[in-house]
Amino acid sequence: MARPTWDEYFMKIAGLVAERSTCLRRKVGAIIVKDKRIVATGYNGAPKGLEHCLDIGCLRDDLGIPSGERHELCRGAHAEQNAIIQAAGGGTGIAGATMYCTDSPCAACTKMIINAGIKRLVLGKRYPDRLGERLIDEAGIETVFLAPQPHGPDAED
Repeated sequence: MARPTWDEYFMKIAGLVAERSTCLRRKVGAIIVKDKRIVATGYNGAPKGLEHCLDIGCLRDDLGIPSGERHELCRGAHAEQNAIIQAAGGGTGIAGATMYCTDSPCAACTKMIINAGIKRLVLGKRYPDRLGERLIDEAGIETVFLAPQPHGPDAED
């Protein structure tokens, strides 16, 4: 059994974080890593104290909104947003950090990533909002696409 690379290791953790998601459409996990240490995690779901889509249904489904469009019409915050907010709430600087995320970020999350000073992204699946990828390229953020890694007892060797 081969030892995972750092990127594989952290992507497995991002996949585990995604399991906490309360979104009915897409489970996304993000972690922010600095100096090979996890400084924040985030998954997509409703803000603190609000009801989750798992409990009350999906507004986007009710309105027939396609994936990758009209992000403002959603109860949830994205995984990347929640990871950045968690770091900020704890007073943790993330400039120069790497973010691992199971999906590529939407345009709104990409703008936050750029302004937060994250310098490297390791991403899983591509998201339907391609503007985010164009902004990442324009900002010069190093990006690696790596399929989310299996974890847990059902993971293949």
